Amino acid sequence: MVLTVLRHRREYSVAQVDVFSGPAFFWAETVCWNLQRLRKPYVLTVHGGNLPAFATRWPRRVKRLLCSAKAVSAPSGYLKGELEAYCHQIKVIPNAIDIGLYRSRERAPAKPKLVWLRAFHEIYNPVMAVEVAAALARDFPEVELSMIGPDRGDGSMEKVKAEIRKLKLEERICLQGAVEKEDVPSVLAKGDVFLNTSNVDNTPVSLIEAMATGMCIVTTEVGGVPYLCENGKEALLVPRNDAEAMCCAVRSILVDSALSGCLSRASRAMAKRFDWSEVLPKWEELLGQFQNAEAPQNALRGLPWNGQARPGHRLTPP
Repeated sequence: MVLTVLRHRREYSVAQVDVFSGPAFFWAETVCWNLQRLRKPYVLTVHGGNLPAFATRWPRRVKRLLCSAKAVSAPSGYLKGELEAYCHQIKVIPNAIDIGLYRSRERAPAKPKLVWLRAFHEIYNPVMAVEVAAALARDFPEVELSMIGPDRGDGSMEKVKAEIRKLKLEERICLQGAVEKEDVPSVLAKGDVFLNTSNVDNTPVSLIEAMATGMCIVTTEVGGVPYLCENGKEALLVPRNDAEAMCCAVRSILVDSALSGCLSRASRAMAKRFDWSEVLPKWEELLGQFQNAEAPQNALRGLPWNGQARPGHRLTPP
């Protein structure tokens, strides 16, 4: 990232930097420090359901970084509200998709074909999806669940496989692994009900993609999800880590064609708001006003290296 900033410094007039929590936050600080040395203006985009908790732990670092930017954007009203204590001028610009890539069909009636699409990590609670499928199998023997996503190596994949074996669901649950981005629309098109079991979330693109295909959405009501989906309109929302509640929500969709049809149509309509034709003008307006601006003058003092470059020193995340 730093090398890109330096090597291409004559090819851009304004930079956009993504800001995540954890060790990734340090690299955002490092990139922005270098941009300031080059007198390049930059816009920060905050991401991730864990960033508010990170800000509570490191309030001075978060405030210093956000206030050093010419502008700050957030993909949801949730992150804007959570981080306004550290920066008062945050502009909401949603995550974008190309709606034309997603073939939509109305799920009425909805079939018990479930899709779960996230990384296998504890914050996304993949074991809960297995529990939901097991509970539904008692009433819907034809239920199928496709679980798609990369293994993040925290043991969640092993827990999912163990739960599948324990509940004897090998013939009902397919672990597909990661798929290429261009294959996501076709994968989602095969399902009727999308499960989002996250314990922490912001505005998941996978959820928007599922809505774009007209899938019926059942999701935990965590983080920024309620800002994206209204319960009973675009989705059915349930408490986090409550497999029984999610099973009941899915069951209501499968037995009520009127409900599944309404959810399917509403989810597709909501997804259209995230098409690039709607989102790109917001980015053009935001970035365009800073093209001739000077970089911010308030250097990021107090960083791990006290604002001074140390040639030959290997920077390590705090």
